[in-house]
Amino acid sequence: MPGEPSPVALAPHPPPSDVVGLLLKEQLVTEAQVRHAQRVQARLETPRSLLTVLQDLELVTPDQVRQAVRANPQSMRLGDLLIDLGHLRDADLRAALAAQQASGGRKRLGEILVESRVMSEHKLTEVLSDLFGLPLVEPRVADIERALLVRMHLRRAQEGAFIPVSQSGGRVTVAFADPLDPTHKMAADQMFGGNVVPAIARRSLILEALSAFERGLRSATGPSEHTAMQVVVDLIREALASGTSDIHIEPLAAGLRVRFRLDGVMMEHRDIDRELGAAVVSRIKVLAGADIAERRRHQDGRIKFEDPQTGATADIRASFYVTIHGEKVVLRLLNRKTELIGIQDIGMGPRMLERFIGDALDVPTGVVIITGPTGSGKTTTLYSAVDHLNTPDTCIVTAEDPVEYVVDGIAQCSINAKINRTFEETLRHIVRQDPDVIVLGEIRDRFSADTAIQAALTGHKVLTTFHTEDAIGGLLRLLNMNIEAFLISSTVVSVMAQRLLRRVCPSCAEPYTPTATEIRRLGVSPQDLRGARFMAGKGCAACRYTGYRGRICVFELLVLNEMVKDAILNRRTSYEIRRISIETSGLVALVEDGLYKASYGLTTVQEVLRHLPRVVKPRPVEEIRRLLGSLS
Repeated sequence: MPGEPSPVALAPHPPPSDVVGLLLKEQLVTEAQVRHAQRVQARLETPRSLLTVLQDLELVTPDQVRQAVRANPQSMRLGDLLIDLGHLRDADLRAALAAQQASGGRKRLGEILVESRVMSEHKLTEVLSDLFGLPLVEPRVADIERALLVRMHLRRAQEGAFIPVSQSGGRVTVAFADPLDPTHKMAADQMFGGNVVPAIARRSLILEALSAFERGLRSATGPSEHTAMQVVVDLIREALASGTSDIHIEPLAAGLRVRFRLDGVMMEHRDIDRELGAAVVSRIKVLAGADIAERRRHQDGRIKFEDPQTGATADIRASFYVTIHGEKVVLRLLNRKTELIGIQDIGMGPRMLERFIGDALDVPTGVVIITGPTGSGKTTTLYSAVDHLNTPDTCIVTAEDPVEYVVDGIAQCSINAKINRTFEETLRHIVRQDPDVIVLGEIRDRFSADTAIQAALTGHKVLTTFHTEDAIGGLLRLLNMNIEAFLISSTVVSVMAQRLLRRVCPSCAEPYTPTATEIRRLGVSPQDLRGARFMAGKGCAACRYTGYRGRICVFELLVLNEMVKDAILNRRTSYEIRRISIETSGLVALVEDGLYKASYGLTTVQEVLRHLPRVVKPRPVEEIRRLLGSLS
């Protein structure tokens, strides 16, 4: 048209900014409107951001900008956001980014902008509060419940500049200086159980509140017994609620660190000031019946815990270990469970389960051994087997240390060495109780192994646990205890090894392809994985951003046939016994069962590589599925 500048005379349009890109994504503005705004922007004498031009042309409203940003909170970079909103110039952003790089990335961009006086801290937090719809708060220690503050991991809160400010209905409001950083939200979720409601506050106010709390801890002249007891109760309560198996209270040079073992993995939980920590350790000693004055020797104890609020109970084993910085305490939580997991639900492949029931449990006599390291779920499997055998016409008697599952219809005995009710004494009396099935919590030594063997020889069914790497190792361990080979081959019906692997979080699971390195480490080829559907969790609040939630069990079931018994009698090597078991007894190795379950997306290849012994080359997935049956 006459008077219109030629399009070729205009500079090419820059790509839409981050915010404009979000507006396009949310369909709050059209591409035609953006191109029109770009043409207008190119003719302006005074440079203005594309977003500002869109707003000036009334093609987009401030409310629509907020809508787009709030729908995509993790898609924004602070610098680009402030430029788009007209609060920052390109030159100021470049200077701030250079300063951030010079600091080695230790300082956040917002922190640098405030320090260089490009923006005031008050203005920055107001802008972010308005844009993201986060409540603007001013945290003060005096206004925050102490019970909330003591749950905080102080060092991580200081590093991330966040602090809890209130709680209501099981949800915790946490003020963040930088709400755009997902790592800080993840850290807060881990501390407060994934029930975090974000707010925003000035960094200086957050750090001052954290410092005031720390000063209060350091200046305390003597933590009260009530405070120490409350910390202990809170730790145990939080551990039980999260499914933690062990609480580690570790003395460091500057104080005490508390870590939880959750799904088999250690996770930082919180810090405790050294002085309060000393009172906490003393209180645990009192509860555990340990000598409070003895700090030079290692000690053990036991706590019977009952939560007055929830009614949850637990038997807790306490171990006190002397280190150069003081006593390290480990509390192992042994829930006294009343709900058994049925044998059908423990996670075996259908054909393995059929063999375990038919060829091991339903055989009237003999020894069934469940083996694996500490914390591998042996007791759960043991009691699933007990539940299967617990019928009105069967007498079951147990010897356990301690009783972990309370079961109606069976006679359970908890070992108590203090009154001379030792394991040895109990085993001498157990066979006089006319049992059909004897359950020994664990084969600990030659005496308990002999007792199990002799009971089987006299027509009893014996269920017990062992600590070995795999099923073949269970047989060899008995041989190494100087149990005669002919006794083992004539009494042991089955040995089942097991491990616990973390389960892929169902809330954030997505398809995953194993890397070439992972395939090589498994000892398989890509063709061997045909038909597998691997999954991995990307991380979410439900799984504390780990990608895993809960655990599954993998098994290695050895049912002794005549060929395996001959191999034991001839004292063949573990390699030969394993080969014979695979070829003649249908043994599926632990690593194969792990790969089998990973192929259905229940766990990951990383978990299989991390936890399972790779003593054999796994067979192809399709062959393993044929041996174990389908899980679908």
